[in-house]
Amino acid sequence: MAAGVVLVGGGFVAANAATTTGAAKKAGVHYPVDKKANGVAAVVSAANAFLNTLDSDQQAATVLDYSQANATAWSNLPCGSSCRVGIQTGSLSDEQLAALKNVLKVALGTGEGTGYEHVLETLLADDQLASAEGSGSGPAAPTDSASSDASASAAPSADPSATASGAPTGAPPSGDPGGGAGGGAGYGSDIYLMAFLGTPSVDGTWQLQFGGHHLAVNITYKNGKVAGASPYFTGVEPTSWTADDGTTYEPMAKFRNGMLALTGSLSTEQLAEAKLSESFNDVLLGPGEDGQFPETKEGIKASELSPEQQKLVLAAIHPWVAGVDDATAKKLMKTYARELNETYIGYSGGTGLDTQGDYVRIDGPSVWIEFVCQNGFVYQDKVHYHTVYRDHTRDYGSGFSFS
Repeated sequence: MAAGVVLVGGGFVAANAATTTGAAKKAGVHYPVDKKANGVAAVVSAANAFLNTLDSDQQAATVLDYSQANATAWSNLPCGSSCRVGIQTGSLSDEQLAALKNVLKVALGTGEGTGYEHVLETLLADDQLASAEGSGSGPAAPTDSASSDASASAAPSADPSATASGAPTGAPPSGDPGGGAGGGAGYGSDIYLMAFLGTPSVDGTWQLQFGGHHLAVNITYKNGKVAGASPYFTGVEPTSWTADDGTTYEPMAKFRNGMLALTGSLSTEQLAEAKLSESFNDVLLGPGEDGQFPETKEGIKASELSPEQQKLVLAAIHPWVAGVDDATAKKLMKTYARELNETYIGYSGGTGLDTQGDYVRIDGPSVWIEFVCQNGFVYQDKVHYHTVYRDHTRDYGSGFSFS
């Protein structure tokens, strides 16, 4: 994996659809910036700095109501703004993109192995998909109403944001900056969206939401603390590739390798106990499946494992939890370590994570992680990965009920 990621043109794409300079920019609300802030206050300051680069219409597309409908408006499909809320990367200028990237840096951490680096490499993978599709090496991107990315038995609805409470509230109307070029569907780093649900603050409740194809980052803040770092969906196609400069990228290597080390440590008897009765073509708890945790835990209990194997369970969990800032990740890992004896490990298919239907699950009192292999959609001779990290009690900062 590359030690660092450099994106062409100073942003997620080489050229962007919009500028906000000169008379074309309509004055928006000015948000206070504190460059000396730390912790959540630093995230708020970075968010405000980003908002200050936007005009009034763009601000309205970015700062939306903190509601269940908006919070759950995320997907793994390449469906652009038709299944998400917020402002689209492809509609932003280089200055605005730089400010958006800084929000992600502060919220997700910087350096090798952090959530920020993983986000950048996920977007590079989507650019790789767009290039392959454009060269005619694969079929067109699926729409929000049909996708081989999702199995027929576990596919999200055409609009994953639709809930019992209705459509997303505060979503930009068609043609607003939240849509952007190509907002309906497709691959590429310019078809990702950022939203703040509620006004960023250190004394209120709000959610940072960033996502697109194969990515959904949801971090909820309450009273100056991170109340939830999930749901967090991350997947990738292709699983690895070499760029024109010779750099090889493999964004989900650490995720896969942790699971391989864990299942590879199990004895024949332990594998038999860990085997799940069902088969899986996709994750169970993807978009639109909030709160639908199975009532009964399956697999082998971590308390039955050796101390060395228990360490491998925690090591396998960590890459997903590392998608948030270091302090929050450390706190969550301590919780999952305390709950380890009541945590179950299960698998279906094979344990090689190289074949359609290979599936591994970690299910604890709090933590829930799924990793599944699907046949490739554009790269049809290879598998690609879908994964999701949830928390039984901390999804969306415990702000909503899904019973």
